[in-house]
Amino acid sequence: MQAVKITEHGDTDVIEYGEYPDPEVGRDEVLVDIKAAALNHLDIWTRRGMPGIDLEMPHVPGSDAAGVVEEVGPDVTRFEEGDRVAVSAGVGDLRMDDPTLDPRFHIIGEHVQGVHSEYAAVPEDNLIPVPEDVDWAVAGSSCLVFQTAWRMLIDRAELQAGEKVLVLGASGGVGHAALQIADYAGAEVYATGSTEEKFDYAREHGADHVCNYEDENFADWVLSETDGRGVDVVVEHVGAPTWQNSLKSLTKGGRLVTCGGTGGGNPETDIPRIFWEQLQIIGSTMATPDQVDEVMDLVWDGTFEPAIREELPMSETPRAHEIIENREGFGKVVVRPDSEL
Repeated sequence: MQAVKITEHGDTDVIEYGEYPDPEVGRDEVLVDIKAAALNHLDIWTRRGMPGIDLEMPHVPGSDAAGVVEEVGPDVTRFEEGDRVAVSAGVGDLRMDDPTLDPRFHIIGEHVQGVHSEYAAVPEDNLIPVPEDVDWAVAGSSCLVFQTAWRMLIDRAELQAGEKVLVLGASGGVGHAALQIADYAGAEVYATGSTEEKFDYAREHGADHVCNYEDENFADWVLSETDGRGVDVVVEHVGAPTWQNSLKSLTKGGRLVTCGGTGGGNPETDIPRIFWEQLQIIGSTMATPDQVDEVMDLVWDGTFEPAIREELPMSETPRAHEIIENREGFGKVVVRPDSEL
C-alpha cells in the first residue's frame, strides 16, 4: 500500500509518501480502507521528535482518519465489512473507569504507527461508527480535537452555564472545537485570534467577545471587558508564550485547563498568583469512550462542525505540515490517499 512515512526526526523533508507493507490484522483489529484523514499539531511534534518517545522508523503518522471496514479479525464483534468508521486515537485499558489514566495509555500515530495511509489496522475499541450522511472530510478530521475540547471543558473544568470562558486560538484545532462547546454549554465566550477572517468565524460559532492578540495584551483585554473580574475558565493549549497572561486572565478561584504546549512546554509560572487567587491548574488528555460518543454524536448531527482549511492528497503531506506550522488560515488540514482522488 501507499503511506505517509517519517524516515527520521527533522523538518518536512523527512516526510515521504510511498510503498509501505500492508497491515496485518490482529484478532481484535479492523482493517480500514482510509477515505480521509487529518493533521493535528501532534503530527508536527511527532515528526520533530519528542523527548522520551522512541519511534521505530519509518513511522506512519496520523491520529485522525475515517473510512470503510475492509476486513475484521476473528474476535471483532462490533463491526463488519462495509461499515463506515472513524478513528479515536487514545488507547487505554477499558476495564478502568477512566482509560486515559491507564499508566500504559498511548495515542495512535504518536506512540505507535498511525493512520495516514491507504489502509490501517486499528483495534476495534478505537473505532466509532460514522452515519451514512456524514462527509468523509468531517468524519476524518473531528475526533481528536472535539473529544479533547469536550473533556477539557465539560469533564475536567466542569464548565457551567453563565460562566465566562476564554478560548485561546479560537480558530485552531482544539480552539475551534472548544469555542463551539463552550457556547453549547451556555458560557459567555471570550476568544483570541489574529485576523478578521478568524474573528468572523469565532463570532459565527459562539464567541461573544474577540481580541486580536497581536495588537493588544489579551489578559489586559479580558480584565477590561470583565470590569477587572477575569474569566472563570481559560482553555490553554499554547504554553510558554501565553501562560502568564492566561493566569492573569482568571478570576479568583478560576480554572486553567490545558491539553498541550504548542508554543513551548516549559513556561515560567506565577506561583504567588496561583495560591493567592486560589487558581486551579488542570491537565487533560483525550477522552473516555463515553465522552467520545457524547461529543461525536453532536458532530454527526451538525451541532458542532470542524473548520476545514484545506484538503490535499497524502503525497502533499509535507505541504500540509507547512500550512499548520506557518499558521496559514485556520481549521483542520485534511489529507486523502492519492488513490481516492
